[in-house]
Amino acid sequence: MDIKRLTPAFGTAPQLTPHDVEQAAREGFRAIICNRPDGEEDGQPTAADIGAVARAAGLAFAHIPVTPGAMTDADAQEMRYALDTLPGPVLGYCRSGARAEKLTAMADALIAGPRAAPYDILIIGGGSAGIATAASILKRRRGIRLAIIEPSDDHYYQPGWTMVGAGVFDSGFTRRSEAHLIPSGATWIKGSANSFLPDDKQVLLDDGRRIGYGVLIVCPGIKLDWNAIPGLADALGHDGVTSNYRYDLAPYTNRLAKAFKGGRALFTQPPMPIKCAGAPQKAMYLSCHRWEKAGVLAHSDVQFHTAGPALFGVAAYVPALMDYVDRYGIHLNFGSKLVEIDGPAKTAIFEQADGDGVRRVAERYDMIHVVPPQVAPDFIRNSLLATPSGFVAVDEATLRHPVYPDIFALGDACSASNAKTMAAARKQAPVVAVNALAALDGHPPVAAYDGYGSCPLTVEAGKIVLAEFGYGGKLMPSFPNWLIDGTRPSRLSWLLKDTILPPVYWHGMLKGREWMVKTQPIESQS
Repeated sequence: MDIKRLTPAFGTAPQLTPHDVEQAAREGFRAIICNRPDGEEDGQPTAADIGAVARAAGLAFAHIPVTPGAMTDADAQEMRYALDTLPGPVLGYCRSGARAEKLTAMADALIAGPRAAPYDILIIGGGSAGIATAASILKRRRGIRLAIIEPSDDHYYQPGWTMVGAGVFDSGFTRRSEAHLIPSGATWIKGSANSFLPDDKQVLLDDGRRIGYGVLIVCPGIKLDWNAIPGLADALGHDGVTSNYRYDLAPYTNRLAKAFKGGRALFTQPPMPIKCAGAPQKAMYLSCHRWEKAGVLAHSDVQFHTAGPALFGVAAYVPALMDYVDRYGIHLNFGSKLVEIDGPAKTAIFEQADGDGVRRVAERYDMIHVVPPQVAPDFIRNSLLATPSGFVAVDEATLRHPVYPDIFALGDACSASNAKTMAAARKQAPVVAVNALAALDGHPPVAAYDGYGSCPLTVEAGKIVLAEFGYGGKLMPSFPNWLIDGTRPSRLSWLLKDTILPPVYWHGMLKGREWMVKTQPIESQS
C-alpha cells in the first residue's frame, strides 16, 4: 500500500484491501475515510467491507463518497465534520487517493478564515463547565453549530468524591459516560487541545487537526500536578497514602479511615489556587468523626498541614470550623508545605517557615491524605491567552478575554479570583452562554458574574457548614438565615449535599436548567 502523508494528522492511499487496513493500523492510523462510491469497477471492495475490517482492527470508519469533478461544498462540510470528530491520524482513500486529497483541501479551506468557521461556538472541555455552558447555549439557540473538544470517555461528579472517601457514596455513583451527557445538537470532537491560533480563530489538537470557530469558550479544568512532590506519584494507593482528588483513590481513603485504629494521620493542603479549597479539610473532619464514634480518636495524632496562613479564606466560617478542630483535637500547622513523600518509610517532608527562614520537617505517619499542587493545563499556560499565573485571562464580570473579544473562559481554568468550585461553574455557565451568543451576533457582553462560589464543609457525618461567598469574600447565602445559617453546622445543609445536589447536577446543571442561577444584567452588578 502506497501511503501519501500530507500532514502528521492525515494521509491518503489508493483503494484499500482488508490486508491494507491491518497495515494502516500498524502505521498508527486511528481512523479511515472512504471517498469512493461503491461499484466504480469490478472487484472493488465495498465501503461496508472495509469498514467492518477497520472496526475489527480498532479503527473508526466513515464513508463520504464523491465523484471526480463534482465535489460540492456539502461534501467538503461532511469531510470537515469527519476530520474534526474522528480520532487521528486519519487515512483517506479512493481509487487513486486524489479525491481524498482534493476533498481534504476543500475541507481545510473551510477554516481558512473567520467568516468560514465550521463551528459558531467551540468549547474546550467537556467537564462540568463545558457541558453546562453548551446546554445553556443550545437552550437559547437551537440549530447553532456548536462543538465540544474533550478526550475523555468518562465524566465525573467530583464533589461526590469527598463522600466516597467517607463511605457515604459508592464511587460508581459519581461516574457516567461522556457520550450520554453531550447535549443534543452539540458535536463531540474527541481529542485534546494542543494550542491556540487566536488570530486565525482556530484551535490545534494534539493529533494535528485544526478546528475553526466564531466564538471560543475555554474550560478544560485544572491540572493536578502529582509529580510536583517527589515520591508522591509512586506512593499513592498503598502504604497509607491516599487522596480524594482522584476517582480511583477515594475508595482507598474510605478503607484507610475504616481500618484506622489510632496513630498519626496527616492531612495536607498545597498553596492556592486549588479546586474546592475546603476538600482537604472535609476529608479530615469526616475521618475524625468516624474515629470519634469508633473510640480511636483519643489514641490518634491528627495533623493538618496547610501551606496557607489561615484555616479558611473567608473569616466568617472559621469559628465554626475551629469548634471542630478543638473537638477532634486536630493540630494545625500553618505555612507548612508538603515537599516530599517517602512511601516505604511512611515519612512526609514539609517545608515550614519560621523566624530563621525555611526549615524541613519530617513527620512519620500511619495514614496521609494528600492534595496535590494544581496549575493551569500546559497548553493554556504556554499560550497567548494566559496571565502570568498561567490561567486564561478574563474580565472578572463578563468572563471575556481582555485582548480577544471572541474568547471566553470559565471554571477552574480561568483567572477570575473566585473560588474554584462546581458551584462557581454552575453560576458562570449561563453568564458565558449569554455573552458568547452576544459576541457571535457582534454585540458586547450583556451579563455579569458576581464571583459566587460554594463550599459545603462536611464537619461531621450529618452536618455541614455551608460556605457561600463571592468576590472579596462577600457572604452570598442562597437561603434565609432562619432556614440555613451558613456560618453554623446544619443538618439541612447535609441533606442538600447528600440528596439534593447530585440530581441538581446531573438533571439540572448539565441539562441547561438554570435553577437558582438566573443571569444578571451588567448594570445590576455595578
